[in-house]
Amino acid sequence: MLALTRSEITGLVLAGGRGSRMGGVAKGLQGLHGRPLLAHVLERLQPQVGPLLINANQELERHAEFGWPVIADDSADYLGPLAGILAGLRACESEWLLCVPCDSPRLPRDLATRLARACAEAQADLAYAVCEGQAQPVFCLLRRHLTESAAQFLAEGGRKLERWQQMHPHCALPFDQPGDAASFINVNSLSELQGLSLERHDPPNPA
Repeated sequence: MLALTRSEITGLVLAGGRGSRMGGVAKGLQGLHGRPLLAHVLERLQPQVGPLLINANQELERHAEFGWPVIADDSADYLGPLAGILAGLRACESEWLLCVPCDSPRLPRDLATRLARACAEAQADLAYAVCEGQAQPVFCLLRRHLTESAAQFLAEGGRKLERWQQMHPHCALPFDQPGDAASFINVNSLSELQGLSLERHDPPNPA
């Protein structure tokens, strides 16, 4: 597989969780430095991909105000991130889908490049990030042809994203460059959100 171009990758921001630790609110709509958390994530992701999609299961009209198509899970039961990824796979028209969560405003600016390179070198159908020994399966790049596999896994009661990923030719890519650890910080509560700095340890744009 040759290097992917932006147009070959659709970006998906996963904002469809319950937000339980934030009191049941839509996490991506909460404010960070005067802007919604989701706006920071989209700003990082957009230069890396072609089209964008937002997966959300509440306040759909507010999510649509960001200007990108909003897609909901097929089930109303909040089946986890794989359900959002399945919705993205069904909606995307490109060969590849790059997924990120809505609560990681420092996500790597070269995430797509590094995951695409890993897939090419490993001849894999998907790749996900690993940072400081911790798998980050929601930060993943995967082929659209995995749609039916994801649907079947969920229909059979499967929920764990990483387990499903490991059923396919995959690459777990270490992100161990300076600044990478800060890139995967996620926000789980309003207090964490209020204390987050976007500038501290924030890696620069890749050359």
